[in-house]
Amino acid sequence: MITAAVAGASGYAGAEIVRLLLAHPDIEVGALTASGNAGTRFGDLAPHLQPVADTVLQPTSAETLVGHDVVFLALPHGHSAAIAEALPPEVTIIDCGADFRLDDEQDWTHYYDTPFAGTWPYGLPELVRAGGDKHRTDLVGARRIAVPGCYPTAISLALAPGLAAGVIEPEDIVVVAASGSSGAGRSTKPHLIGAEVMGAMSPYGVGGGHRHTPEIERNFTRAAGRPASVSFTPTLAPMPRGILATTTARAADGVDAAAVRAAWERAYSDEPFVHLLPEGRWPHTGSVLGSNLVHVQVTLDERSGRVVAVAAEDNLTKGTAGAAVQSMNLALGLPETTGLPMTGVAP
Repeated sequence: MITAAVAGASGYAGAEIVRLLLAHPDIEVGALTASGNAGTRFGDLAPHLQPVADTVLQPTSAETLVGHDVVFLALPHGHSAAIAEALPPEVTIIDCGADFRLDDEQDWTHYYDTPFAGTWPYGLPELVRAGGDKHRTDLVGARRIAVPGCYPTAISLALAPGLAAGVIEPEDIVVVAASGSSGAGRSTKPHLIGAEVMGAMSPYGVGGGHRHTPEIERNFTRAAGRPASVSFTPTLAPMPRGILATTTARAADGVDAAAVRAAWERAYSDEPFVHLLPEGRWPHTGSVLGSNLVHVQVTLDERSGRVVAVAAEDNLTKGTAGAAVQSMNLALGLPETTGLPMTGVAP
């Protein structure tokens, strides 16, 4: 059996990683760690994870994590680099924070207040690049992997096929995406309490202020093979989990609806976790709840000359924990789909 530790297990993302690992036939769950919740019985924080309910959360340190085959880091941004540096090179480390996602130091320092730690292979296997290859090739045998942000996962998968195929232009991309409140983490925040969230929606990070913006632009640039620009507006939706991303971009000259559809079909026809829906059917966050799936739909708005692509995902599963386990499978040479739910929970 492969032993796996989860640092930051008391958070929403960390607990979701534990949930998926408990269903993985090749993994034995080892140490579970936390910061402020160290010393707490895990079942008091995550009663839905009964098999490890009596596990006591240990302090997050390299000493606690060493000795495992795989270490998942579900820590606040800026906290992963020091832990990763202290672990031996043979340990497979999957970082769910932002520490190693970006490849431009200037982008990092603009949005974060800790030193730039470098770049690891990007854990979004299905993301197509200019030339047609995908990020999956970078993950096979990797010992250090950076899991994408939850917004960039849905947004990038929604639009990248069109950029790689040249049927849309990489300039003037507009994205509006809605996320459930779990995307903000488990810490208590006044604007996330039930009385504020229920029955209301609100934007945040408007005007390029969201930290995921450079990651999204980087992904689009890689897909297009030339610089891309994006206007990204995130919104908070009255639901616990899920992301619905609506993306639009100018269609390239002479492109028709058939060419647009064909580009997405080529990109995702053989992908187990990304599904292009039948024409006329649009993504719904409830359909992917608890699964590692992304549902995508695309159409050409001939009146405006813009392509519209919409994607739905569970921000905690495919948006974080599922991507982490999927990346681990590729890194360790296991079948990519092992232990990952391909069905949602409804209603």
